[in-house]
Amino acid sequence: MRYRFYLGSGSPRRVELLRQMNIPFKQRVVKVDEVYSQELEGAAITDFLAKLKGKAHQKKLLPNEFVITADTIVWHEGNALGKPQNKTDAIKMLKSLSEKTHEVISSVCLSSATAQTCTNDTTKVTFRKLTENEIKHYIKTYNPLDKAGAYGIQEWIGLVGVTHIEGSYTNVVGLPTNKTHELLASYLK
Repeated sequence: MRYRFYLGSGSPRRVELLRQMNIPFKQRVVKVDEVYSQELEGAAITDFLAKLKGKAHQKKLLPNEFVITADTIVWHEGNALGKPQNKTDAIKMLKSLSEKTHEVISSVCLSSATAQTCTNDTTKVTFRKLTENEIKHYIKTYNPLDKAGAYGIQEWIGLVGVTHIEGSYTNVVGLPTNKTHELLASYLK
C-alpha cells in the first residue's frame, strides 16, 4: 500500500470499527489537552477537537503517512456532554438524557504532515424513562467514565434504554464509519 495510516485514538471501539472496515493501521496515541472555546457549539466543537488531536501528530508524519483522529460529544439542550468527571457526574448526565432525545456528534479528521480534512456526522438518540436503579446499576457495572454522555449505546443501557435512533449507529459508538470511509476512499485504492 502506498499510504500508511495511524489511528490517533486510544478508544477500543474506534480500533474495532477500523478493523471491521479492513483499514490497515497502527495506533499512535498522543495526549492532547482537549480545551475548546465556550463559544463553539455542536459539530464545531468536535471538528475543532478532532483537528487539534491531528495537529499533535503532524510533525511526526512522513509524506505518505496519515493520522485519523476523532472526537464525539453528546449535544443536549444546548450543552456539550463530554466524558463524565466521576460517577456522580455520570448519574447526572444519564438522568438528564432520560425520556428525551439528544444528538451524538462525531468528527473525524484525516491529517497529513501538511494538511487536514475533517468531516462529521450527527445521530439523534432517544431514551425511554430510566429509573435511578437502572442508572446506578449501569454505572456500577460498566463504569462509563470514558464515554461521551456517560453511556455506550452498545452496552446494557443502550440495549434496554434506547427506544429510537435516527442516523448512523456507528457514529454513536464513536466513529461514523460511512463518513470515515468517504474520507479515506481515495487513499485506499
